[in-house]
Amino acid sequence: DLPESQRADAVRSLVYEANARSRDPVYGCAGAIFQLQKQLSELQSRLAMAQAEILNMQMQQANMVAFLCMETAQSQQAISQPSDTFSGNNSPSGYQLQFQQGIGGFLDDAAAGAQLEPLWT
Repeated sequence: DLPESQRADAVRSLVYEANARSRDPVYGCAGAIFQLQKQLSELQSRLAMAQAEILNMQMQQANMVAFLCMETAQSQQAISQPSDTFSGNNSPSGYQLQFQQGIGGFLDDAAAGAQLEPLWT
């Protein structure tokens, strides 16, 4: 015998179980619980992927800010230093050094772009 305060809950539970058994004659409530657990697992997986994507975007933004700060600092250094053209050092080796540094900057930019690709595709 159940106490009178718990009888209404017991009746609701029996009605729910009977309805679940009519929807799924083999598993009844266990089938509904399994489906809910499966749905919860899928949603948790999607949440983890979304959180990882947010983290990836935050890292991309941080890398871009750092890259822009480095570029700004380098351009300010280049502005503050006199160039070889005005200092009288117009030798071919001076131009070759400037060209090689330009290529190095290009390759650095390409490597930075590869780091900014998203992890989740």
